[in-house]
Amino acid sequence: MKQSPRFLNLPSGQLLLPVFMPDATFGVVRSLDSQDLKKCGVEAVVMNTIHLMQHPGSSVIRQSGGLHDFVGWSGPIVTDSGGFQAYSLIQQNRRWGSITNNGLIFHSKKPGRRFVLTPEKSIQLQLSYGSDLLICLDHCTHVSEPFESQEESVARTIEWARRCKDEFMKRVVRTEKARGPRPLLFAVVQGGDNYELRRRCAESLMEMEFDGFAYGGYPIDEKGNLLADVLEFTRKLIPSEYSMIALGIGHPNNIRECLRIGYDLFDSSMPTRDARKGRLYSTRKDLSQSSQIRMNETFRYCYIKDRKYAKSKEPILQHCQCPTCSNYSLAYLHHLFGIRDTLYLRLATLHNLYFTTRLVGHEGRLHERGQKRTDQ
Repeated sequence: MKQSPRFLNLPSGQLLLPVFMPDATFGVVRSLDSQDLKKCGVEAVVMNTIHLMQHPGSSVIRQSGGLHDFVGWSGPIVTDSGGFQAYSLIQQNRRWGSITNNGLIFHSKKPGRRFVLTPEKSIQLQLSYGSDLLICLDHCTHVSEPFESQEESVARTIEWARRCKDEFMKRVVRTEKARGPRPLLFAVVQGGDNYELRRRCAESLMEMEFDGFAYGGYPIDEKGNLLADVLEFTRKLIPSEYSMIALGIGHPNNIRECLRIGYDLFDSSMPTRDARKGRLYSTRKDLSQSSQIRMNETFRYCYIKDRKYAKSKEPILQHCQCPTCSNYSLAYLHHLFGIRDTLYLRLATLHNLYFTTRLVGHEGRLHERGQKRTDQ
């Protein structure tokens, strides 16, 4: 079940690594369609089971032929089970539901609607959606929670992963006669900032032989700093031949650090959310003629609402070949943002996603070449 560290064979095509996958939580990357995503260099998107089962609802997705047909996206789709979202909704506000050993119980915003998500149900839904890469249901925690909570999280995550794997194998075996690659199943390593719990979780999951793994839990501390030491320790627990997702990592500097550590898949809503809020991605130096994003220490935000851009004829980033920088000036984007026109959302999102996909591709190749030289 091991996969090449350079690519993943998925039912919807081969996914080259490393790769950044924008969050399309409800089946859409806000303000963009499938053609826009391709223009940004996006190869795969991440959708969320716990949200999709509420809106538009699982029956709608199945009757539409699965997620690919429903949303008009032919590339790989990764479905997150929703452990993080459950934490956000339930752990921080108990009236939304509860977490038990059997799974998640949560209430919809629509009065009278109640949902139960067990590990088995999570796999059933993800397979019915036509997901290319499924993620096990896990019990997420914040790094600041006490040891007892982290230990409970690890125990549940391990048991839920076992149940997910059993359900996945029962249902995949029934369809193995179909030609082409099967969907992949990734497990999530929890444990907060406790190294022993991380080790316990990783070793237990490794025994179950998953296709890949993901870093689970909040990747930043209460001050907003990347938990680089914990991320690196967790990555070293998993053999390098297995791919690993850095769940929730989206800031360019954090992506760069996690690429150095060895993560090769990234998902986050940060680039698209930053775009909508007027934070556009740039560097302190122009891009080279090769149009590759080189970070070093040059990343900066371009705050488009600043009046200094009101008359600027320059693009967001010199030599950037995204559709926005190729056709529009900072002055125009400043104008669109000021009048709150929806075109701003599309143009800004196009740029931030293009920047992020180029960053991951370029930095990933640099680390790969550096690793080869080290091996030699």
